[in-house]
Amino acid sequence: MSSCRFRPRWSRLEVRNISTASHLKTALERGAPIDIHPEVEHALANKKPVVALETAVITHGLPQPHNYNLCRSLENIVRSTGSIPATIGMIGGRVKIGLEESEVQRLAEKTFKPVKLSRRDVAAAIATKSDGGTTCSATLLFAALTNIKVFSTGGLGGVHRGGENSMDISADLGELARSPVGLVSAGVKSILDIGRTLEYLETLGVPVISYSDTREFPAFFSRCSGFEAPWNVFDPLTAAKILHAQWQLGMKNGALIAVPIPEEYEAVGATIQDAVDQAVAEAERNGISKRGKEVTPWLLQRVNELTNGASLLSNIELLCNTARIGGQIAVRYHQLELLGGDEGTSTPFLPIQNQNTAREKEKDPALSRWLPTKLVVIGSAAIDITAKASTEYNPDLGKHSTTPGSVSLTLGGVGRNITEAAHRVMISASQKMEPPLLVSAIGNDSFGKLLLSETHAVGMRTDGFLEAGASQRTAVCNMILDNNGELIGGIADMDVAESLTSEQILPVIDQAKPDIVGLDGNLSSSTLTAVVKRCQAKRIKVFFEPTSVTKSSRILSAVASCLNDARPGFAPITFASPNLLELSHMYYTARSEQDLMSHFYWWSSIDSYSLASAYRTDLEQLAKRRACDEDHSKGTLSFLIDEGVAQMAINLLPFFQHLVIKCGGRGILVAMHITGPSSWLDERSNIFKRSVVAHGNSDNAIILQYFPAHSSGNVTNVTGAGDSFVGALLALLALQPDAFHSHNSLQEVIDASQQAARLTVESHLAVSPIISYQNLVKLH
Repeated sequence: MSSCRFRPRWSRLEVRNISTASHLKTALERGAPIDIHPEVEHALANKKPVVALETAVITHGLPQPHNYNLCRSLENIVRSTGSIPATIGMIGGRVKIGLEESEVQRLAEKTFKPVKLSRRDVAAAIATKSDGGTTCSATLLFAALTNIKVFSTGGLGGVHRGGENSMDISADLGELARSPVGLVSAGVKSILDIGRTLEYLETLGVPVISYSDTREFPAFFSRCSGFEAPWNVFDPLTAAKILHAQWQLGMKNGALIAVPIPEEYEAVGATIQDAVDQAVAEAERNGISKRGKEVTPWLLQRVNELTNGASLLSNIELLCNTARIGGQIAVRYHQLELLGGDEGTSTPFLPIQNQNTAREKEKDPALSRWLPTKLVVIGSAAIDITAKASTEYNPDLGKHSTTPGSVSLTLGGVGRNITEAAHRVMISASQKMEPPLLVSAIGNDSFGKLLLSETHAVGMRTDGFLEAGASQRTAVCNMILDNNGELIGGIADMDVAESLTSEQILPVIDQAKPDIVGLDGNLSSSTLTAVVKRCQAKRIKVFFEPTSVTKSSRILSAVASCLNDARPGFAPITFASPNLLELSHMYYTARSEQDLMSHFYWWSSIDSYSLASAYRTDLEQLAKRRACDEDHSKGTLSFLIDEGVAQMAINLLPFFQHLVIKCGGRGILVAMHITGPSSWLDERSNIFKRSVVAHGNSDNAIILQYFPAHSSGNVTNVTGAGDSFVGALLALLALQPDAFHSHNSLQEVIDASQQAARLTVESHLAVSPIISYQNLVKLH
């Protein structure tokens, strides 16, 4: 958080300007000991999204140092969604809406023996100048007082087991009934009677919403409880609409939004629940169950002991998950406020992020993690400054004078462009899919701040942005286009991408657990090597986008490092997408400078292809085929042989299992080595379909499949077309991992990816904003 000192209360001017905080205004005018952190104060005064966080989990929930690290991680998660975290606690009898780092440390270390604060304890703790950690009920009280609409926590209190006799019912339920706040939690604590808690919430008139595709109510450590909620939603906008509708109607109660624990922790849920049942039984026998607010901390500690720490990790993960979703809901609620309850044309999806600093990861790696996603892209993010001539460009005049035209500033960078295209496809295909994660370095400068804020505005994740060293500048690409939108020249300051190190990147891969990692050629050879080896060890597919001719060969060092352990049929790089010039450079570098084609692995791979005279005959027939049936001006496919395209591709297949070769206006050539189950193994060459299939030893085949280029309308800007193609292709591979294993599915993904490139060519931006799954697949 900000290092600014607290001000004891809002100024009179600020209070006067916040009509919605009338109760707070009255409390402050009466001298109530409430301190609001300047960052939270500014957000509330300007109606920005804020998420309340409790502190009882710090003072009475988790052991040290997990409690301190968790607090900072939760704040970072909330902040990464676009919301401001307001961690609520009590320091020396003063209510703190937002805590300084030293105050979090004070509560975490229990320096002044903080008490556990429910509503009933607030006034006494103020009078005795105590420190305190706020429970759900106290946090709800202060969130409502300060007009914070969303509160994220782990588990809500409820009716204790046997509560029908003991009347042991948490004050959290009554507070939720009178606080107009959306409480985002993983249900109610697993030590409670879930069925009776839901009945009691119904009596109080509190809506219960399962944040899931079913109405199954979560059971804290488990996604299933056996009980149903009356409602379910699965997107932050609908959840925000429920809260906003309650506000519109003047309803004073809150709502419980129950979020299931992430699926990867479901497997241990049953074991933890057994431990919960045992701990509850022990509490009954030893009398702990009759000690009021001491019960919950004792039970949680006992469950942690019985599960050897498994419950602690699950507890942390569900807290991180509710903080993320709470932040997203708060952002949506804020948008509804601005638009008067109509979501209008705002971005239909929100970034799902979890931003953490390297320092926090060193303290406690279990707390600081990048959320799992199917796709991680590692590469450059830049600001593109594009100058386009408005009249026919005269290169001689341009050397000595300016040329009339237009200048625009947009987001760019190969890695960033690829990720945006993939993001637009993935989030429009499925609201349940985690958006792709971009890992990129930016400088601590104005361009870096602009890149961060504008990327967030697009709706993309920003938790993969890593700050480069003090001397590093954010990448900037200054391009000059002629009046037709074709690139004439420019200057690219992209060195910051090479500052990314394996020490920064490998933890992201380990935590995000992607199915595919996309790499652009702006990374250094050493970083590419480390990433490829890690992906190979974890059986993660690697997709390499060469970026430029000079950078296209950087990946070959990574290839070389893998050859001694490689097996024929299992290339070190799964996919690569060079254009014709990059393909040629990669081939000659691999053959000459790197001498990779004298390695035993290369020879054994080529031998396994068993390419004979039938293959050469089929290739010659393919070369006679027209490049496009509708446009004869594009000529034939003779360039595949005359320019050595097919020959170079075949020689590179031992290193790159699937080559998606961009042939410019002539289309796309896919060269691939297929092993294992695939319908290609039953195919034969079909020149009419522009495909050559050569069957090798055992279950493998070499395929050359050509796809004609899509015709474009008005060419506005060609610079991002290739990136949009790759981004869409990566997204479709994440959605359909076996897409290359049949002719029909390959046709679909290549055609859809070409459609993405066409949309971008017709756009002024580096990636067309109308790219979506629906717009790409509707062709089929």
